This record gives sequence, structure tokens and C-alpha cells, in this order.
Amino acid sequence: MAKLKIYFLGSGNIAVPVLDELVNSSEIELVGIGTQQDRPAGRKRQLHPTPVGVYAAENSLNIDKPASVNDPELVAGLRELAPDVILVISYGQLLKSDILELPEISCLNIHASLLPKYRGASPIVHAILNHDSRTGNCFMEMEKGLDTGPVYRTVELPLDGIEYADSLELDLGKLAADSVIETLLDIVTGKLTAVEQDNKLATVVGKIHKNDGIIDWRHKASHIEAMVRAFHPWPGATFEIKTSKRSLKLKITVARVHHEISGKAGEVIQADKQGLIIACGSGALEILKVVPQGKKEMRGVEFLNGCHLAAGTMLVNQSSV
Repeated sequence: MAKLKIYFLGSGNIAVPVLDELVNSSEIELVGIGTQQDRPAGRKRQLHPTPVGVYAAENSLNIDKPASVNDPELVAGLRELAPDVILVISYGQLLKSDILELPEISCLNIHASLLPKYRGASPIVHAILNHDSRTGNCFMEMEKGLDTGPVYRTVELPLDGIEYADSLELDLGKLAADSVIETLLDIVTGKLTAVEQDNKLATVVGKIHKNDGIIDWRHKASHIEAMVRAFHPWPGATFEIKTSKRSLKLKITVARVHHEISGKAGEVIQADKQGLIIACGSGALEILKVVPQGKKEMRGVEFLNGCHLAAGTMLVNQSSV
């Protein structure tokens, strides 16, 4: 059997283990790689490649970085390469029909959710926010709709309720890599048949925005703690402390829920050497680690050494429930 010709499209961290598996497989001919263009990041707004771009550079692999994946020049190049499968994972652009209909066998997407749940851009974040007991990857035939195509294979991953989004993304990438070659070959040989999704069960989740991480203390403590993990490292779960002299923005990185403690939402219940605890709409949240604006991560009690935050202080809610 001839090697399976694959063109790979990916950008995020989750895509890197999958690409590495393809690169090192004796059963795959990787005919090309595409990723998003380098983008400005950091205070100096210097251009940085995607994680897939970094991997390609470190391994001396040629890589396409089109402004649009649907650019006619790229499409023409893909036709010349004649891939059997175009494999997509965390790429970040929608493919039009010229590309969807191009490969001999399939345009296949690896989507980090248990479809039809969490179609769209942020399935990992919402699995954490909603306290799901499991998540996983779906190997899905691509079509014009947003993650609406039939599913060839689902691989599940149990969740224990302490996952952070960045580490969960890596775990899902490794999970996808473990089964990507077998799945590709099973599709080609006809061992797998795609099953249509039940559209009645579908939920769509959009892109995450910076303001999504702003804490409203009227939420349950368990929800705010989930925000800390779901929005890590970006945009972070943030709140402000306002005094007569200044306003200070903080990002919570580690927190603990206290169901037995209550108070008025946003009230500082405790602020001493034993802990920093804030009342929520239900229960309270202990801030174990925090990143004050312009500083490094520190323990909540260390933050109190340089900030005169007393029990009884009311924090301002900045977003609506």
C-alpha cells in the first residue's frame, strides 16, 4: 500500500503532537504544512510564529503561512500536491468549498470536544467552565457548516475538575496524536464510517474575548474558580481593587472554593497571614496565588504585605451576571 499523502493545517499547541506523529510515521507522506501567519505579541508587539510554526522551524520543515487559507495561489499549490487527506486541527480559519472538495479522500478535522457538544472556537474553555466530567476529540469530516460534519471516531478523556485550559489542550493534543495514524488508515481502508451528528443536541461556543475573564463576585465561588482554570493563561480571571489613591488589576492563578463561608458578594471576608478570602454569590473564594498588574505571580498572603486590603472591604463588580 502506498503511503497516505497528507497536507496538514494547524496553529495551536494542540496541533503540535499530531504534526509530530505525522512527521515520524512511516505510513504517511507529509506533502505540506500550513499555519497562521506570525502575529505581534507581548509589550514590544514583536512578531511570533504559531506553535506549529515554531515546531516547523525547529525541525527544518517548509511551512506555508498564507494570509488566507482560501487564497487561490495556495489552492492551486494544493492541487499540484494532490493530497489524499487535508488534516486540520486548531487552524483558525474556515475552509471554503475549493479546498473542502480538493483532497482525494477527505478534509478531516480533529475537534477538541465530544460533538455535537461545543461546536466552535472554544470547546476546551467551556468544558472547564461547565464542570464537565469528560471531554475528548472527534475526527470529523469537514463541510461548510461550523463543525457540523459527520464523525468518524470519538476518543474520550475523563476530567477530574482541576484542569487548566493550557495543560488540557496539551493532553488533548497527545490524545489525538495517539490515534491519528490509526484513524487515518481506518478511514482510507473503509473500516470507519462517518456518523451524522444530532443537530438537536448541538451547542455553539464562540471565540474568547478579553472581557470574558472579568470576575463578577455575584457568581458562585465554584464558577469563579472554574474561570481561573478555563481562562489560563489568557485572558485570565481578573478583578480590580480600587482605593482612594489607585486602581490595581489582579489576575488569579490558583484559587480554592469554600462552600461553608458566606457573605455579601464581593466582600473581603479575610485578609491576613492566614489567607485572602472573598465572598461570592454562593460560597467564598480563597485566592492562593495572584499576579498583580506589572508584577510576578505571588501567594495571596504575600500580596497583602504590599496592599492594605482589610476584611470588610467591598470589591466592585465589573460585569453583569
